[in-house]
Amino acid sequence: MESDHLTRISAPEGVSPGTGYSHVVWGTGRFIAVSGQCAFDENGEIVGPGDAAAQARQVFENLRRCLAAAGAGFDDVVKLTYFVTDVADLPAVRAARDAVIPADRLPASSAVQVAALFRPELLLEIEAFAVVPAGLAP
Repeated sequence: MESDHLTRISAPEGVSPGTGYSHVVWGTGRFIAVSGQCAFDENGEIVGPGDAAAQARQVFENLRRCLAAAGAGFDDVVKLTYFVTDVADLPAVRAARDAVIPADRLPASSAVQVAALFRPELLLEIEAFAVVPAGLAP
């Protein structure tokens, strides 16, 4: 799938198609890295203790705000990395992602189960990389 500045390939020749992600994404423009976001609200309080779906929605809201601060949006995301304390929570994470990223704009992604995050109440953390067209100011 191509956009103005990004190209997405869900199944390179000889590679099994990805389920819910693109294998390859490249683009031209300004690179943006967003640090791993957790389920904190604007006051630093954890949203949804014990609730992966609520935490995932808050994480994607935090990602949206961070991307916007750099002049980007979810259409510009080329890579997401998911860190989850339980891979059983991935369907909730994907549902939150699907609510903000259209199926024809899926970024490359990796999912890693970790033993713990820096606070025991946190169930997931997501980092993002994006590319916006050159000359686009934040």
